[in-house]
Amino acid sequence: MNQFHTSHFTTINSVVRSRLVCAAIVLLAVAGLSACGNKEKKAGQALASVNGEEITVLQLNEELQRANVSAAQQEAATKQLLEALIDRQLLAAEAAKDKTDRDPKVMQAIERAKALIVAQAYMQKKIGTIPRPSKEEIEDYFNKNPQFFSQRKQFDMRELVIATSDMNEKLKAEMDGAKSLEDVASWLDANSVKYVRTQLSRTSADLAPELSGKLLSMPKGQLFIIREGDRTLLIALADVKDVPATLAQAAPQIEQFLFNKKSKDAGDAELKRLRSTAKIEYLSQGSKAAASSAASAPGASTPAVAPPAPAPTTSSSEANDRGVAGLK
Repeated sequence: MNQFHTSHFTTINSVVRSRLVCAAIVLLAVAGLSACGNKEKKAGQALASVNGEEITVLQLNEELQRANVSAAQQEAATKQLLEALIDRQLLAAEAAKDKTDRDPKVMQAIERAKALIVAQAYMQKKIGTIPRPSKEEIEDYFNKNPQFFSQRKQFDMRELVIATSDMNEKLKAEMDGAKSLEDVASWLDANSVKYVRTQLSRTSADLAPELSGKLLSMPKGQLFIIREGDRTLLIALADVKDVPATLAQAAPQIEQFLFNKKSKDAGDAELKRLRSTAKIEYLSQGSKAAASSAASAPGASTPAVAPPAPAPTTSSSEANDRGVAGLK
């Protein structure tokens, strides 16, 4: 959903002001790039001049693109973003005056930002021509994963959420002997334990396969406990339903999932190639041990720079990789 969809001016103003705050926060990282003695005239038609420094159409267009402004909101957003660019230029100029851009920490942040931008641009160029998945690939994934699509199940659950500090052996024994979640709620009331009632529905496409299997093996009404940090969920399995998805319904989600996977695999392959031809020396025992531990961890991947990919969507196929937090 487009972030400029709901409120014409309030939402735009909120986005722009948030961007301005971010600009002020990260100013230390970009001051040396934006106001550090480079007096070369900026390309593009000038929209405003701030103490002799021009703000151009190209700069504004980039801000509009980054803010993902819809066509209907272009006019209002343009005015707001131009003001934000003026404010940013004023801050950058002042930062240059008081030598903020020469602070060692700032210079280090600038170098880090430049390295990330260049690395990301290289990766985009290297794997930017990955083809979209074919219809055959999409159909093959659909057929090989019936639990996510044609045989998808929906699990309806009822929950009592309590503080983990209130979870004790007496309550656990009550859960083991209770016939329903209402029995547990009555016990909590009698023992002055605070709780919140919630309902939760998840499909076999949202959950890790092993968890879906466990839920499918449970009878309706089964009670179980899940700990999530400082809160604990007392859960009853209320119902299990068939909610199949057709190939036509699932195709867009599968296509995006497979494309993202191709992009990630291509990025991992390029990093592996670069590492295989580079001379990498770990100059301390600590860094060597840390690198060895990270490389041997299950599912470990190089975190240097992520391959560019479209923004993730809440799709059933992606959810398979995530599972649901806390449901182990």
